[in-house]
Amino acid sequence: MAAASINVMLAIHAKKTTPVDLHKPLRLYISQHYSEREAREADDDLQSVQEMRSEIEKATDSLDSRRDLLQRYFRALCVMESRFPISSEREHVNSLSFTWYDAFKQGRKASQQNIHFEKAAIAFNLGAVYSQIALSADRSLPEGLKQACNSFQAAAGAFAFLRDNVSMKASGNSTTTDISVECAGMLERLMLAQAQECFFEKVVSDNRPSALCAKVARQVGLFYDEAHAALVLPPLNQHFDRSWVSHVQLKAAQFQAEACYRVSLELHEKENIAEEIARLKAASSMLTEAKKSGRGVIGPLLDAVTKLDGSVSRNLERAVKENDRVYLMRVPNPDSLPPLPSAVLVKSAAVAELLDASKEKMFSNLVPDSSAKALSKYTEMLDEIIRVQAEKLQQESEITRVKLKEMNLPDSLLALEGNASLPEHLRDDVEAVQIDGGPAGLESEMAQLRDLRRVNEELLVQTEELLEKESREDSQIRAQFGTRWTRPQSSTLTKNLHDRANGFAANLKQSGESDRRIERAIKDNTAFLSILDARPIESALPSLARPILSLNGNEDAVVGALRQKLSELDRLGLQRASLEDMLKDMKRQDNILPKLMTTSGSYEDLFKRELAKYEPVSIEVARNVQAQEQLLHEIEAHNNAFAATFNLQDYVVARERAYKQLSAAIAKYREIRENINEGLKFYVTLQDAITNLKQQCSDYVMTRNIQSREMMEDLQRQITGLSFNDTGPSRTYPPVTPHQSQAPQSQSSHQTYQHPPPYSSSSHSPSPPQHSPPPQHSPQQNSPYYPPNMPPPPYYSQSQHQQAQTTQAPPSQAPPHRQQQSPPPPQHVYGQPAYPGWQGTYYNNAAPPPPPPQPSSTPPPSSSHSHFAGPYAPGPGYYSSYYKQ
Repeated sequence: MAAASINVMLAIHAKKTTPVDLHKPLRLYISQHYSEREAREADDDLQSVQEMRSEIEKATDSLDSRRDLLQRYFRALCVMESRFPISSEREHVNSLSFTWYDAFKQGRKASQQNIHFEKAAIAFNLGAVYSQIALSADRSLPEGLKQACNSFQAAAGAFAFLRDNVSMKASGNSTTTDISVECAGMLERLMLAQAQECFFEKVVSDNRPSALCAKVARQVGLFYDEAHAALVLPPLNQHFDRSWVSHVQLKAAQFQAEACYRVSLELHEKENIAEEIARLKAASSMLTEAKKSGRGVIGPLLDAVTKLDGSVSRNLERAVKENDRVYLMRVPNPDSLPPLPSAVLVKSAAVAELLDASKEKMFSNLVPDSSAKALSKYTEMLDEIIRVQAEKLQQESEITRVKLKEMNLPDSLLALEGNASLPEHLRDDVEAVQIDGGPAGLESEMAQLRDLRRVNEELLVQTEELLEKESREDSQIRAQFGTRWTRPQSSTLTKNLHDRANGFAANLKQSGESDRRIERAIKDNTAFLSILDARPIESALPSLARPILSLNGNEDAVVGALRQKLSELDRLGLQRASLEDMLKDMKRQDNILPKLMTTSGSYEDLFKRELAKYEPVSIEVARNVQAQEQLLHEIEAHNNAFAATFNLQDYVVARERAYKQLSAAIAKYREIRENINEGLKFYVTLQDAITNLKQQCSDYVMTRNIQSREMMEDLQRQITGLSFNDTGPSRTYPPVTPHQSQAPQSQSSHQTYQHPPPYSSSSHSPSPPQHSPPPQHSPQQNSPYYPPNMPPPPYYSQSQHQQAQTTQAPPSQAPPHRQQQSPPPPQHVYGQPAYPGWQGTYYNNAAPPPPPPQPSSTPPPSSSHSHFAGPYAPGPGYYSSYYKQ
């Protein structure tokens, strides 16, 4: 079961503003339009308003204090609205302008001489502060969870109030998107989603029944879906950061999947195994799709989704096994299942009472209360007219979209013209495959895989030849000198190196099987994957062709009539958009306050005259709705004739089949490409390990050669009767010709590229023994292959070592064992760069690699596993485990 946890939620940043002097322009207006006496009486109220505005500009108080301050200031603005006409007109308060920055794009700002703009910003900040209070609550405690839930509902209420009462009046040429109707509606849905999410945390922590948890989670997902739908439409789709969209989208998928998961627990108890499997499959599919678009989402949310995905996968695997072994029930398609029920436990809190200024006494000496009440009533009547007409227009647009989708329009007409289109997600996947090289690029990737394998095999052979050659030379010299040759045998020193080489050989053998499986997969699916090479990809889709035999030859007339009706429908849609904009403009420009303050007649008569100007627009809305209903019936009839004439049903079936084929081909391509990438990574990292082993073998052979020469010189001096006790750097010795030629220098070479460490099996790569630092100038210092604590051979002495250096090298050169080895001839270069598109020395006669470094006096690593640290540290069969059958 998915454990209850504290989920990640969002709070809204408050809008920032610039300082504004309210006192001076408002007092000037009072003195000019009323009297100086009334201006003096209003000084206290003006000072109070100015102090509230200054505190809002600082925004340094606690969250609770800021909430109360915003509420008081909003009520003061409502009082001022009915008394001080603020605009650019000469007779109004025209020297006062409000400037606010966008909360989500803080580099953008807007200024208006409009008190509704100020009210919209304050209402927005009130909702933001409520969300911050909710987020600061400790939801791990019952009291904190309750506070968070209530605060999120209050935030939703503030944003709903902004949308319904203030936003449209604040819109204009200079405004910010965050206070628009669309943004306020989206934020209301988001706050409700998070409030419902608090309830989900509550029912889970209380161990309530799975059915109830599923209903609550389902409604959380629905709220998030509504918020996401608003985020991806204008004007919000170009305004919010991608991380916002990803967060809301992932949250929606998380709780839709959570609902399916909770329902599956109940189904399991009822032994309804078939529906349980279907619900779990639906949940797994939702989470998989959502995680693909999770860019920019914070880690805790991804962890929660991954944890839920793991629980779903485990239960699905268990249910499938039980069904296969016991129940043997047919599993229905997840799409055929009925929608899960939901339970709405939250709603937007009513903040209108908190913001009601009817009891405020500020500026009561300036304007009669009756005028203020009349303005409020008129505003309510006007808002109701606008809301009703706007809902009609939006509803008709949605009906049009659904009806056309049911009739496959205009897609069927585009298919007839040869302009069939793919769903957006399929198009993106195909473009990604083609950019990656497509099916044709898989063979070149396999060629690179084979080349890398051959390089590894050659390097391993060269390494083994180095050890075998040194062993033969040691045996020959030992046979020549017998018991006087006291140096340890090669077989006692090279066991670790041979074991490591054998381990790499076993890895190569095992990886070869995986290579062959990949090659078979490419060969078996060549024809299946060829559809991905089509350019443009729409050419692979079936086309809607004209009938071969025409009974009455009216195909063109059928198509023309349908296109004409669709054009008429487009014109009606444009008309609806124009009517909606007209309503918004009329409301924004409707300012009845000056008339209220100057009228001497009945307010009701004034209201009728003012509202009558909206009647023509309402009539046009009704005509548009009626015309669209009639037109949709006509389009349906023409579409039926079109479908019968062009056999549309068969085309739709063929198109869906092509979509499924494309999806399957993309999945198979990705599977094969993933296996190839794993193979490339394996060979590249294994090459680095074999190169390191080869270098160690070269150092070992070089050290043994130096020891062999020095020991042969000592034995030659013994044979000629020279005393070991009378050797020094100043003595000269007669030349001695050894019976055995000196061993050739090491043919080690360094690879010119670096890669991540490969994996290996501990059974094939035993760790070499630890070494203690040998005595100074000892030949063991240059060889990491002596056993630990082994004493120097009896032939060795300090003076002999110095003599060997003196006789082997000129005075201007370092002793042989400290000289840098000569680079091998060009034909002995075995390595090549391992990256796509390389052209290295394997294919051409490039210059040989730089000479290897001189033997190091530092002992080698204590274990060959030092080359295999990191995320890829497998045992036997590691590479083959990445191949997907």
